[in-house]
Amino acid sequence: MKTLTELFDELQAVVDNPVAQLDDFIRSGKKVVGCFPEYTPNEIVYAAGMVPFGIWGAEGREISEAKKYFPPFYCALALSSLEMGLDGALNKLSATLIPSLCDTLKCLGQNWKAGVPHVPFIQLVHPQNRKTPAGIAFLTEQYKKIALQLGEISGQPVTDEALKNAIHLFNQRRAALREFSEMVALHPNLITPQRRNTVIKSGYFMDVVEHTKAVETIVTQCKALSPEPWKGHKIVVTGIIADSPSILQILADNKMAIVADEVAHESRQFRQDIPENKAPYEAMAEQIAQLEGCSLLYDPEKKRGRLIADMVKKTGADGVVYLLTKFCDPEEFDAPIVKKFLDREGIPSIIIEIDQQTKTYEQARTALQTFADVLSA
Repeated sequence: MKTLTELFDELQAVVDNPVAQLDDFIRSGKKVVGCFPEYTPNEIVYAAGMVPFGIWGAEGREISEAKKYFPPFYCALALSSLEMGLDGALNKLSATLIPSLCDTLKCLGQNWKAGVPHVPFIQLVHPQNRKTPAGIAFLTEQYKKIALQLGEISGQPVTDEALKNAIHLFNQRRAALREFSEMVALHPNLITPQRRNTVIKSGYFMDVVEHTKAVETIVTQCKALSPEPWKGHKIVVTGIIADSPSILQILADNKMAIVADEVAHESRQFRQDIPENKAPYEAMAEQIAQLEGCSLLYDPEKKRGRLIADMVKKTGADGVVYLLTKFCDPEEFDAPIVKKFLDREGIPSIIIEIDQQTKTYEQARTALQTFADVLSA
C-alpha cells in the first residue's frame, strides 16, 4: 500500500506537469475540452466521450501576446489563459468552454475566438436571474445547445443516460472532496495548505474516476490516524483562487492551517451536488440556481459573509484570509462587504491581494505575520 506521502507526491506530479497529462489523454485517443472558470458543465463534456480539462491560468507565466488583446492591468487569470492559447500550449484541445459570468470572461471568450481560431470556442451564458423558473429554463436550453456542439466535435451524441452517469460520477468526486476537506481540518499537521491545494487542483487534470479513487484512498488512510493537536492557527480562506505556492507557503510558515474555504477554484466546485432524481439538464441548472456565496453570480442579499461566518463557527477557525484576485471587479466589490460583515460578527479577517504574475509576496508575508500575531493575542 502506498503511503500518504507517496499519494500526495503522485498528485503533486500531476499538478506540476499538466501538459504531460494532456499528452497522455491525446495519446490514448481521447479528445480534450478546455474548461475555463467557472461553472463549466464538465458532466456534459464527459457524457460526450471527451475529457474536461481545467484552464485557470498559470502561476508565473510570462505575458506577451495576450497584451495585444487585453490591457496589461487585466486579471492575470484571463491574461495567462489566453497567453497559453496564443503561444500554442493548448493547440491539442478539441474545443474550449468559456462562460461569460463577468466582463473579463466575456472579453476572454471573444478574444479567444479571434486569436485562437483553430481551437473552437463554445460560449456558455448563465442567466442573471438564475433562481427564477425562466432562468432555470434558459440555462437548461444553454446546456442542451452545448451538448449538441460537443457531440458534433466528439462524434458521440450526448444521451440522457450518458449525462446521468456523468452526473453520478462527478457527484461521487464532490462527496470525496468534501470528506477530504473534513480530514484536512482534523489533520493540519499532515495536510499542509500546499497539499490541500494539490489534492483539489489535480482533479482539474485527471479523469474523474481516477481522481475520485485517489482522493478516497487518502481519506481512508487519514481516517485510520488519530487527530494530532494543532498548535497553530486555523483559518478559512475565500476568493477566486488560492493556487499560489508562495502564499500557501507563507501560511504554513506562520502556522496557519486552512480548515475550510469559500474559494471558486476549490470547494465552490464541489460544495453542492447536482440532483440525480430529475431530468439531467434541468438538474444541472437547478444546482447553479442553488449556489450561494459567489461574486460572479447574482446575489442581491450578499450571503457570502454569512456563509463564511458559518464556516468559521463550524470549524472553530480563528480568522479569515480573503485572497483578493488583483483587477477582479466582482471580487473587489464583494471584499469590503464581506470584511464589514465579519467585523460585525467579531471574526478577525485580512484581505491579501494576489496575482498569478507576482513573483514575490514580501508585503503579503509581513501582513500575514502581523495577522498571525493578532490571532495569537
